Amino acid sequence: MNWDNLFSFSKSHAPRWLVLAIDLLICMVAFFMAYILRFNFQLSSEEVLQALKLAPLVLSIRLVSFYLTKTYSGIVRYTGTQDAVRIFIALTSGTIFIILCNLINYIASDEVMIPSSIIIIDYLISMTAMTSSRLAYKILFQQIRSESPKKTNVIIYGAGQSGMITKRTLDQDNKINYKVIAFVDDSDEKAGKRIDGVPIFSGDELNAVIEKSKVDELIISIQNIAKHRKREIIETCISYDIKVKNVPPVERWINGELNYRQIKKVNIEDLLERDPIELDKVAMSQSVRGKVILVTGAAGSIGSEITRQILSFYPKKVILLDQAETPLYELEKELFDHFKHNKEILAAFEICVGDIKNVSKLRRIFENNKPNVVFHAAAYKHVPLMELNPSAAVATNVFGTKILADTAVEYGTERFVMVSTDKAVNPTNVMGASKRVAEIYVQSLNFSHVNKETKFITTRFGNVLGSNGSVIPYFRKQISEGGPITVTHPEITRYFMTIPEACQLVIEAGNMGDGGEIFLFDMGLPVKIVELAKKMIKLSGLTLGKDIQIEYIGLRPGEKIAEELLSDSENTLPTHHPKITRAKIKPFEYTVVSEIINELISLLAQEDNEEIVRKMKQIVPEFISNNSIYEALDGLKIN
Repeated sequence: MNWDNLFSFSKSHAPRWLVLAIDLLICMVAFFMAYILRFNFQLSSEEVLQALKLAPLVLSIRLVSFYLTKTYSGIVRYTGTQDAVRIFIALTSGTIFIILCNLINYIASDEVMIPSSIIIIDYLISMTAMTSSRLAYKILFQQIRSESPKKTNVIIYGAGQSGMITKRTLDQDNKINYKVIAFVDDSDEKAGKRIDGVPIFSGDELNAVIEKSKVDELIISIQNIAKHRKREIIETCISYDIKVKNVPPVERWINGELNYRQIKKVNIEDLLERDPIELDKVAMSQSVRGKVILVTGAAGSIGSEITRQILSFYPKKVILLDQAETPLYELEKELFDHFKHNKEILAAFEICVGDIKNVSKLRRIFENNKPNVVFHAAAYKHVPLMELNPSAAVATNVFGTKILADTAVEYGTERFVMVSTDKAVNPTNVMGASKRVAEIYVQSLNFSHVNKETKFITTRFGNVLGSNGSVIPYFRKQISEGGPITVTHPEITRYFMTIPEACQLVIEAGNMGDGGEIFLFDMGLPVKIVELAKKMIKLSGLTLGKDIQIEYIGLRPGEKIAEELLSDSENTLPTHHPKITRAKIKPFEYTVVSEIINELISLLAQEDNEEIVRKMKQIVPEFISNNSIYEALDGLKIN
């Protein structure tokens, strides 16, 4: 036997050998008590000698059964159901073995070694004493701990299985001093009941519980809580300056057990997320399964998520094209890890480092793979940078899109889905204008005489949470550094959408389009950026004005105060999907558009930024620069 673990010692709890010794002492006392009770407190010397003679045998059997079931291995102050089960198994199996020994002795010598009544009394006393001693120690430990002056009062939202496990996890962690003062649950059937002596309140009583008690934290333990309900809970806690934490999904628990360190603070993304979108996955699967897909900008936040989603529909092949080598390498590693058990999907994607402006590269890709669908997510998108580099914006967002679209037409691609932006609506910056020019070109190409088969669909949406350059990671970094948080304008607002949600709608819109449409996504309500910053400060446990400051630095070049999803000259039509509408737009003549865009592209050689922007304003008359050096060029008409 390996007794190393048995004799190990820890300063934080009793050593296992001590627990085992106490258990054996309890069993020894129980055995003699059984004799005393059996003979009504009147033991003869002969019966005392018999008890002393048999005690070593009984204790040896108990020792072996305790070792085999590891009854001493649990931490006594955290005794639970599993510990009680181990004690039951150990005592029951040991008692059965004693009965067998008794039977064998009776068969061999026609004498009873231990009276049956003593065996039963011994079993009952041992069972009661061992479990009671553990529970008494647990209650004493919790009572002493709860009386500590430094404790954190916690409400657990969710009184189901996950909530009970969360409470036990908090009780078991000796490094924290949490006191669960209440459960709150949306089920009215649970209201008024108790778990481990802790009262359960209904969801409608949350504000009352907070106002009545001193609450430091609230932990959301419900596994499948609706996004809108989660937002309501978080908003309530923020208004009372209460920290909010979240229990991770069960599948992320370590070896199926929850650890306190896994209970994390909620993120601002939890406040901005919306309920899951219902998609026609059957139709999406039919449009992707067995098809060859080309994704440009595949290493970016949108392109990589489109890749993850379409791979689950088992396409024939997915070509991941991007010029960013390192992010593309990281994506490849991620896909290999995620789909390592699915050889069919692992064989379905191909990494391709390349630039969409490289005509010969694109032609080889189309010639060798004949893609059925193109998801075009490659673009330069940072507004201030593109305001300083109009030639780069036009080269990638316009010229690159034109090359890709023309190549798709040449090789008979079925669908071309372009990912655009809300900044293309009444653009005030070079980036947004370049995307609008690209929109105009692919729309005109859709209805042109040169296009025989390809359907061009444009999707337009606002900011996505967690994307490269998103304001949220930027604010989070500023908070971690102690601030200040920099906001461009006190009234600036933005729409937000999660990356998975945006990409799901891109795939859905690409599937439903007949060609030539611009699909708009329901972005929800606009979010005031300064309010976003304030909520992030509160969720971080900091106080605005005391721990961290907000500074207004002025609008950046080309930046709008409020983004738009639809230009003034457009209106929308509904689609079969409630989250997607279709913009009704005026048609563009391909020959005219092609000629003027070629003129714009020809200006790239000189890199004369002023002339490039001048031409963009001619193509997009609604392009009115804001807080930019190009404001002087406004009001020009197409020559």
